[in-house]
Amino acid sequence: MKLKNLLITDTSNVLALVARLALAIVIFPHGAQKLLGWFGGGGFEGTMGFLTGTIGLPYVIGLLVIIIEFFGSLFVFFGFLTRVAAFGIIANFIGVVLSVHIHAGFFMNWYGQANKTEGLEYFILLFGLAIIVLIAGGGKASIDGQLAINSRR
Repeated sequence: MKLKNLLITDTSNVLALVARLALAIVIFPHGAQKLLGWFGGGGFEGTMGFLTGTIGLPYVIGLLVIIIEFFGSLFVFFGFLTRVAAFGIIANFIGVVLSVHIHAGFFMNWYGQANKTEGLEYFILLFGLAIIVLIAGGGKASIDGQLAINSRR
């Protein structure tokens, strides 16, 4: 598949814009926690220590988690390589669900669980938005759309 095909999007698609912004706004704080230590996060060193030590992920996978959540959310927000970033977010959170949340049940019932692990409801919404973005691309007001228009000239 050519890179140009990844950029093609309907530049009048407002729904793609809404899905893109919602997804990015939700994922960005998670990435900022992990990379920068914002929003009460552990920053790069703390996150890598947790992911590699406590969770047991290989270093490269931990690094990819941080990169995808931080830079992937920014790429989605601005609509740059939107489908690639959405795919990365989907892959990342499939790993999160399978490694941590799969047995927590449906609800985010932090009060009724001994381990306080989130249920699957958040992830179902996240996957729904990410799949919309993956299919539709950047939509209105996206860098992808502008690059596709410019490449046709």
